[in-house]
Amino acid sequence: MKTTLNIDDHVMRQLREEAARRRTTMSELVEAGLRRILADASPGDNRETARPVLPTWRGGGTLVDLSNRAELYSAMEES
Repeated sequence: MKTTLNIDDHVMRQLREEAARRRTTMSELVEAGLRRILADASPGDNRETARPVLPTWRGGGTLVDLSNRAELYSAMEES
């Protein structure tokens, strides 16, 4: 299949040089790299969507009941 990709200029130069060094085509190198990445990814692997753990701290508790609109507006007006 033919497709179009946007590749950084520096990466493209490295790809051309590596393809020449290995006496292969850039397409074959890109395909081999993609196959390798896809083979390493397990079906349940969610590294792409993993989020870093955020820090937590004791904030002193809530000052208002957020479900109580009147209490919330009153607290906002005081600030």
